[in-house]
Amino acid sequence: MYQCKNGEEVILGALPFFHVYGMTTVLLLSVMACNKMVLLPKFDTEQVLKMIEKQKPTLFPGAPTMYIGLLNHPDIGKYDLSSIKACLSGSAPLPVEVQDKFEALTGGKLVEGYGLTETSPVTHANFIWGNRVKGSIGVPWPDTEAVIMRSADGEILPRGEIGEIAIKGPQVMKGYWKRPEETAMSFVDGWFLTGDLGYMDEEGYFYVVDRKKDMIIAGGFNIYPREVEEVLYEHEAIQECVVAGIPDPYRGETVKAYIVVREGKNVSEEELNKYCRQHLAAYKVPRIYEFRNELPKTAVGKILRRTLVEEEKQKMNELQVK
Repeated sequence: MYQCKNGEEVILGALPFFHVYGMTTVLLLSVMACNKMVLLPKFDTEQVLKMIEKQKPTLFPGAPTMYIGLLNHPDIGKYDLSSIKACLSGSAPLPVEVQDKFEALTGGKLVEGYGLTETSPVTHANFIWGNRVKGSIGVPWPDTEAVIMRSADGEILPRGEIGEIAIKGPQVMKGYWKRPEETAMSFVDGWFLTGDLGYMDEEGYFYVVDRKKDMIIAGGFNIYPREVEEVLYEHEAIQECVVAGIPDPYRGETVKAYIVVREGKNVSEEELNKYCRQHLAAYKVPRIYEFRNELPKTAVGKILRRTLVEEEKQKMNELQVK
C-alpha cells in the first residue's frame, strides 16, 4: 500500500499549467506539499521515458492517451519505470485494458478520477491505497456531494439507474461569466449538472457511461461510445480509438469508429467487424471504420470527438452542394 509523503515525492509534470488539471495536480500539489517537480515543455513519449529513468518520479498525473502512448512505444522495455508509485488519470475515460497494462509495467497504481473545469476540477477519484474499482471514477472527494439525477425533472435516481451526474461542493463554480441563461440551465436546486451520464453502485462508487451530448441514437437505440471503445481497446492491434455518431438518413445516426493501429500491427475493417460482433449487441457494432495515423487532441491529450463529428457534417454538406 502506497501513501504519499509530503516533501518526499517527485511529480512528473507533462500536463500544461494553463489547464486547470495540470495546475492543480502538478503545480499546486507540489507547492502545497513541498514536493519536487520535474517539468517537460510538452508530452513526448521518448522524452518522458528518459526523464522517468533519470529523475525517478513517484507521481505521474496524466491523461489516458499519455499512458497509451508510453505503452505502445517500441523501446518501452529498455526503460526502468519502477519509480512510479501512483498515477491519477483524468480528462477522458481510462480504458481498463490500459489501466491493467500500465500497472503491470510499472508496479504502481493507476487510478481514474473525474472532474470538470466548472468544478476546479476534481470531484471524484479512486483510492490510491487499497483496492481500486475497475471502470469506476471512484467516490466523491471530501466535502463533495454527488447524485444521479433525471435532469428533465430534477428527480434523484436510485443506485444502479443511469442518469446525469450532479455535483454540490465548495469547488463548484458560481456560474458562467456573463452567461446567465446558460448558468440557469446548468443548475437544479443548487446541484450542478455535469452533462455526463452515469450511475452509482451499491458501494457508492460512480461510473461514467458517456457525455449526454455524445450518446448515439441509431434506429431508436441508445448507444454509449465508451462501451464500444472499451471493446475496441481490448483488441491487440488497436493503439487508440474513438467512437462517434455520424448522420445517417435511415437510422438517424450510425456508429463510426476512428482507429489508430499499433506500430507493427495490421487489422482490416472486416476483422474488426467480426471481433465487435463477438463482444457487442448487433446494434452497437460500428458500421464504418476509418483508419488514421493520429486523432485530434486537446493540449492535455483528450481526444476531440466533436471535431471528428464536425468533419463528417462538413463532408455531407459538401456532397449536398455538389
